[in-house]
Amino acid sequence: MRVLGLDVGDRRIGVALSDALGLTAQRLTVIERTRFAADVDALARLAADHAASAVVVGLPLTLRGERGPQARKVLALVEALRRAVTAPIRLMDERLTTVQGGRAMQAVGVSRKRRKQLVDQVAAQLILQDFLDRQRKEPHAHEPS
Repeated sequence: MRVLGLDVGDRRIGVALSDALGLTAQRLTVIERTRFAADVDALARLAADHAASAVVVGLPLTLRGERGPQARKVLALVEALRRAVTAPIRLMDERLTTVQGGRAMQAVGVSRKRRKQLVDQVAAQLILQDFLDRQRKEPHAHEPS
């Protein structure tokens, strides 16, 4: 059971992939965004290439837990992705994952330049790991409303 995790931003999409047992998330790549259709195609190819049994997408809710403009952009991508892949797509609340990823890298001494290169992948990894952990504890956990 491989699961693909995505952190969708305006300029880049961080991608992480679980191990075959669905226990741990590892950073995979970053997709530099170009055109909407090309972004969806690239993500669908990754899902197919890695035989993903599910795709987990971080949903950037506001601090109050509401869907703002960025969440609506992500949901538009999710709808297109649902038409392009056969694997189910799950949403995960991703509030502050990019901040967490940046702080974690800073704490272990990763340079500012390198953090900028890795932060999207690390955010995707955090989103995916949270999903995997929740699945083990609550196999039928609900998506954010």
